Amino acid sequence: MRRATDRLADESFDVLIVGGGATGACVARDASLRGLKVALVERSDFAGATSAHNSKLVHGGLRYLRNFELGLVRESLRERRIWQRIAPHLVQPLPFLIPVVGGGMKARATLSAGLTLYDLLSFDRGRLDDPDQRLPGHSWLNAAEARRREPILDRPGLDGAFLYYDTQMYSPERLALECLIDAAAHGAALANYVEAGRLLLRDGTVEGCSVRDATNGTAFNVRARCTLVAAGPWADIFLEHALARPASHKLMRSKGIHVLVPAMTREFALTMATAHGHFFVLPWRGHTLLGTTDTAFTADPDAVGVSEGDIAEFLAFIDQHLPAANLSRGKVEFFYAGLRPLVDDGSGDTYGASRRAELVDHGKDDGLDGLFSAIGGKWTTSRRLAQSVVDTLVRKLGAPARACETARVPLPGGRMQRFGAFRDQQKNVFPTVAGIDHLARLYGTRLPDVLAGNRSELLAAVGPTGDIGAQVAFAIREEMALTLEDVVMRRSGIGQLGAPPRETLEAVSRLMAGELGWNEDRRQNEIASLASRYRTREAA
Repeated sequence: MRRATDRLADESFDVLIVGGGATGACVARDASLRGLKVALVERSDFAGATSAHNSKLVHGGLRYLRNFELGLVRESLRERRIWQRIAPHLVQPLPFLIPVVGGGMKARATLSAGLTLYDLLSFDRGRLDDPDQRLPGHSWLNAAEARRREPILDRPGLDGAFLYYDTQMYSPERLALECLIDAAAHGAALANYVEAGRLLLRDGTVEGCSVRDATNGTAFNVRARCTLVAAGPWADIFLEHALARPASHKLMRSKGIHVLVPAMTREFALTMATAHGHFFVLPWRGHTLLGTTDTAFTADPDAVGVSEGDIAEFLAFIDQHLPAANLSRGKVEFFYAGLRPLVDDGSGDTYGASRRAELVDHGKDDGLDGLFSAIGGKWTTSRRLAQSVVDTLVRKLGAPARACETARVPLPGGRMQRFGAFRDQQKNVFPTVAGIDHLARLYGTRLPDVLAGNRSELLAAVGPTGDIGAQVAFAIREEMALTLEDVVMRRSGIGQLGAPPRETLEAVSRLMAGELGWNEDRRQNEIASLASRYRTREAA
């Protein structure tokens, strides 16, 4: 997969997608597999914002049952199973406990009813060829068993806990990337670090967009019969700038922070429901991911970050409802903030707002034929949203196109019958490679391409995360990585568990310098730029 800036400038397309997060990536894949000619531009790196900064869950949305959003829950549960099938290396089962504390029989009965409905709506959760991917129904653990399984739940008044299952992404960044890799393999022209500017208008019809390549400053036009804005929290802002007038459809932006700490549980994730919202305690790569907050965010989306106050307030909230956690600032290994783009329902309530998605046809709403926006939604349902978007685009274009195949065709790294068997096979084939479990998760069946033909020193670990030097050259040559942050934060796991040791950054940046021709100043600037990822900001 290469940056296709020459094609973007020289060719005309059926559809231009502005935005390379989960929605844009899924639309690019679906449209390309159906035979449409696709272009996609992303102003920074693919899946570099909202699509990365989340709870890393593919789930049905148990709490949406409170709002009687049964259709959204069923859709989410169906999509959960599809992701398990097409990306078994990146989406895996995760058992959850919901503790019941001091609520008596009424609280237990209410939760039992909700989980029973959740099970009924996920009636097809066992229809997977890999038995390791099949999800059991919920069950009840009494207080003694809950304490035995997870000692952190030990507290006065514990009645017991419900056990249920959802799934977790090993790397949301790489899940989006694999959608783009598949799109490129089917003819899509893609480029990161290309920023969209003004829409190209003629007689009330949008014919593409002017863009600027941030790597060299070159400006050019990308022409397409349809243009889709899939810019997440920036969608309405982009449209206002591109059209020089207010957007007809507004978003609410909800800020959610996540904090990574040493492992807090033995094997289970925890769903902690409180009178003031819920939070998750999620085992992830040998650590615990704590998430998430939900507060309205009205500032510039580019300014979102985590403040010391955010961390202190969140840790205090967790300690209040999970006293055995005994959290302190010193235990925090990493943190990040993301913005949820929510369809504005006028309530101002970001926590209660629906996570539904909406496709806006600006030809009908604003008199701008050929322009569409995909707003709202969530990771779990991004594939289904893409299917709906492409259905609409196909009808608009009047183009012959194949039926949607993204629900059954595996992603490039997911072409296996059983992940466990594949991982064991890779251990036998590459017995000396460090972190093979981690690498098999990141790359799936593309792993042999990463490892083939490398010198032994490039198969050795780079830092403490299980990543290796061979990933660096592969990220540059095959996955459009252009910066140290691209490699460390999104193509590998090197920087996702906290600030990497200086010697790790020196080693990785030297490998990149050799591939990309960086001088010493550029190499040091890349290291310095990455450091901002691990600093808190003033509250925004």
